[in-house]
Amino acid sequence: MGLADIHPAVILLAAIFTSNILLSNFLGMCSFLACSKRVSTALGLGAAVVFVMTCTTIINYCIHHYVLKDLGLVYLEFIVFIAVIAAFVQFVEMFIERFSQPLYYALGIFLPLITVNCAILGASLFLVKRSYTFWQSAAFGVGSGIGWALAIVLIAGLQQKLQYSKVPRVFRGVAIIMIITGLMAMTFMGFAGMVRTQ
Repeated sequence: MGLADIHPAVILLAAIFTSNILLSNFLGMCSFLACSKRVSTALGLGAAVVFVMTCTTIINYCIHHYVLKDLGLVYLEFIVFIAVIAAFVQFVEMFIERFSQPLYYALGIFLPLITVNCAILGASLFLVKRSYTFWQSAAFGVGSGIGWALAIVLIAGLQQKLQYSKVPRVFRGVAIIMIITGLMAMTFMGFAGMVRTQ
């Protein structure tokens, strides 16, 4: 079975669980570690990442296939993809500030941080490298966003529980978070061999 034969729903589920962009490729770790102290913050940032990743993957797919390839400018992919992500995040930030002040202040600094989240750029580069179709790319963008959001919400919930646990001093802070992240990655990758999506 070739990549073109894989149903978008399979790619969606694989991007959430077995090929989670954070837990299998370790992309987006900086904001994952910095913004995973509280579940409410993780939920807000996760929702924003899902929206931005879905939209930018679709936009970057169209730009790659209908502009860059046609003009022979594929070598400009990195710069163009980053510019699209930055512009889209700026647009989303202005839109939220204009129409939902409470949400804008709740997200605070986390909204601009999406621009430098390497998972967003990674999703766009993966869909080009894997030669996904439009619908496969859309499913991959949605699934990657949901997978990243799921991982950060899970680790935020676990961090809140750890506040009431007796963690040995040597493991406190980032050390225990990295151990838990590794265990989560092994759990998510448990079914990785069931379907080939790349």
